[in-house]
Amino acid sequence: MEQKPPFPPFTLQTALQKVQLAEDAWNSKNPEQIALAYTLDTEWRNRNQFIHGRKEVIAFLKRKWEKEIDYKLKKELWAFQDNRIAVRFEYEYQNGKGQWFRAYGNENWEFDENGLMQKRFASINDLPINESERKL
Repeated sequence: MEQKPPFPPFTLQTALQKVQLAEDAWNSKNPEQIALAYTLDTEWRNRNQFIHGRKEVIAFLKRKWEKEIDYKLKKELWAFQDNRIAVRFEYEYQNGKGQWFRAYGNENWEFDENGLMQKRFASINDLPINESERKL
């Protein structure tokens, strides 16, 4: 049986740990490794896309980082209760034309008893920035 500690119900310490693990994983930009943190039948809403299962997660992340070059992410715990965590985040990237962006958003996560994320709902907005305005 697959497991991904820490496990719910979350405490402040374990919720912070789960958020940091997610940030580190996404900054690795390794779709196959990242997908192991999700249930086989995970459900996502990412902006206006609906993603179901690890295979679609992997395909989505590969497409994402083909377009979002020099991606760097920072996540922050917003709230937690039982098996759910809410985060706010920002990330920066440039497109193929060299235009930099900062994306701001919120995610709601729900975990199964084995610590795997079964639901991820993300709302994200992009802001064009100059390279000199980068923070991350």
